[in-house]
Amino acid sequence: MSIITLTSDMGLQDYYVGSLKGFILRQYPEARLIDISHSVQPFNILQAAFFLRNCISDFPEGTIHLIAVNSEPVINFGRPEDGKFPSIMKFKGQYFVSTDNGFFSLLLKDAEPEKIYRIDGAVSSPAALRYPAKNILAKAAAQLASGIPADEIGEEVDYFNKAFAVNAVIEENLLKGTVIHIDHYGNAITNITEDLFKRVGNDEPFTIYFRRKEYYIDEISHAYGDVPEGEKLALFNSGGYLEIAINKGVSGNGGGANSLFGLHINDIVRIEFSPRGSRSTLESLF
Repeated sequence: MSIITLTSDMGLQDYYVGSLKGFILRQYPEARLIDISHSVQPFNILQAAFFLRNCISDFPEGTIHLIAVNSEPVINFGRPEDGKFPSIMKFKGQYFVSTDNGFFSLLLKDAEPEKIYRIDGAVSSPAALRYPAKNILAKAAAQLASGIPADEIGEEVDYFNKAFAVNAVIEENLLKGTVIHIDHYGNAITNITEDLFKRVGNDEPFTIYFRRKEYYIDEISHAYGDVPEGEKLALFNSGGYLEIAINKGVSGNGGGANSLFGLHINDIVRIEFSPRGSRSTLESLF
């Protein structure tokens, strides 16, 4: 039984996800379908990549991931490298089926794929383009699940489209990032990673500022329960990203970090480091 995960921007209020699942099961009834999320912001391939990157290590080799976000192909037969073709990427022993719209590069970051295949004949039928996520991508995912090799579904190519994400910025004694996601609990997740924090900070004292320095936190918690309910905290989550949160602060129970602090996606989060022996650390003694 093959695992096929589904990530889309279709939401759940319409019939689209049900149609997608029914189509896959009609092609390959033994498929095991697992939803990653259908709440990706419309056409937001960066968010889709963020969701997948944080959970693909939990799946076994051979898993097939169908990404139905901004799926409409863009065809350029004269310069195929400038097109956005339905494609299959193999990475870490797993398969990712998506239109090559920049998603692959956002998922990979600095890593390299094992293989890239452009799905054969994907744009030969005008009818298929009415619902490419189902008629092209889901069909390829079902074929992979049924045991058809990727090189029989598509032609191997040595290029894929690049898209660029905003990275945290390093300055002298300063690390500046942005909020990249607000989760279901109202936690604000930033693009500052634990590895970068340790490399820049080098165990120096620090202060995390957000909302233009209206609020600050000067320690990293290991778990939400390290602070009393309703108190703010900062921690590195399971994906290794800095998160600003409120312990049990959800809607109806005081509010999450996004509502209490007015945090939004793209807001700036600053970490200022104070080297030991500097004026700022000496002032803290008085």
